[in-house]
Amino acid sequence: MIQSPPAPPAASAASPAAPPDAVRILVVDDEETIRLALGRFLRARSYDVEAVPSGAAALAAIAPGRFALMLCDVRMPGVSGVDVVAQAHALDPDLAVVMLSAVNDAATARAAFVAGAVDYLLKPVELAVLHQAVEQALHRRALQRTQRQVERAIREEVAEATAQLERDRDALRGMSVEVAEALVLAMEAKDQFLRGASQRVADLASSIAVELGLDEETTDAVRLAGRLHDVGMIGIRESVLHKPGRLTPDEYAHVKDHVRIGLDILAPLRHMSETLRFVGDHHEHFDGKGYPEGRAGDAISIGGRILAAADAYEAITSKRSYQQPMEPNAAVDYLQSRVGSLLDPEVYAALRTAVAKGRALTFLE
Repeated sequence: MIQSPPAPPAASAASPAAPPDAVRILVVDDEETIRLALGRFLRARSYDVEAVPSGAAALAAIAPGRFALMLCDVRMPGVSGVDVVAQAHALDPDLAVVMLSAVNDAATARAAFVAGAVDYLLKPVELAVLHQAVEQALHRRALQRTQRQVERAIREEVAEATAQLERDRDALRGMSVEVAEALVLAMEAKDQFLRGASQRVADLASSIAVELGLDEETTDAVRLAGRLHDVGMIGIRESVLHKPGRLTPDEYAHVKDHVRIGLDILAPLRHMSETLRFVGDHHEHFDGKGYPEGRAGDAISIGGRILAAADAYEAITSKRSYQQPMEPNAAVDYLQSRVGSLLDPEVYAALRTAVAKGRALTFLE
């Protein structure tokens, strides 16, 4: 039963047609008299109303954006009103729902609110109260939709800004790497015996990384570190770099400084911290007697241990002013004697496999 103050004259007459932009409301009640009364009342207030007799019919009628609000009875044959609310929100998350019930049951009211209803009215309901509840529910829906739109716009802006930062970072990375590789080429151009050495180290190092089962990102970082590992040699005096005989202690200390020089040159690539660490570790020895930090074992980054092996192989298989190159198999056999001192045993095993598969290039090739 619907209670009402004296109805306006239009309430008992034929309801006017709703304007084209009228808010659409779905009325769900198994009692025809209530559907008719609610429909007449809401249409008189310029709402576009559709009324159905069951929960199943309501769910069949709901589609995204079709209705702004649903007035739904709680107790109906078949699908209950509470179940309708949950399923209706799955069909249209923006739908506002006001429940109508003839029973003052706190548990049912709580279940309705949990399912997504925004109000719960007891029959008989005064039409003024109903109208206020409808207006408040529609206002709340509008605020929530606006909030979601704002949040969506913010997410899209953040995503675009993040993507742009990523593009800018990649561009910076690309330019920095190009500059560093240009310095490598300039350094290698000083000595015919060094030409292509960094590329060969990079290729072998990445092959070792693959044999070790490292992930693609780490393997790429190893390859890049191989290209850049000796960039600091650009700061080594040519008289020392090309000296055919044994270096003096001071000259050797000067050569060792190329790691620090290289890291200074590569400092703009700080967002590539893993690659820089690999470069910084490429002269560390597995037994802790390397430089510049004297790290040992697993304290040396995996990239540093790989580069140490690839660099050692490159050094003895490439022609120098002071040596003839070793053949690949002989080089691998020779390096076995450095396992545990210079080389990580697992990295050496991966190096041996990579060479056996023909993945190692030499200067003579």
